[in-house]
Amino acid sequence: MMLRELDPVVLTRDFPEYGLRKGDLGAVVHVYSSTRIEVEFVRLSGATQALVALSPDDVRSVDDKDLPAVRGAIGPARGAV
Repeated sequence: MMLRELDPVVLTRDFPEYGLRKGDLGAVVHVYSSTRIEVEFVRLSGATQALVALSPDDVRSVDDKDLPAVRGAIGPARGAV
């Protein structure tokens, strides 16, 4: 999968250390290489929940069938700049 900066992505697994769950929506903020990207996950208030360096295998592209959902955070904001 070819990812570019500002692409929306969906987590494919949980990252409890950052308060993130599979299915959370993020945005690619930097592509370091074909094996490393940085993704920002934002709360509905606009506050950053996490800014995390991930493998492209940890996310998938947004699909036309995806719907946004709301849930409470499972942990404090971490990794925010």
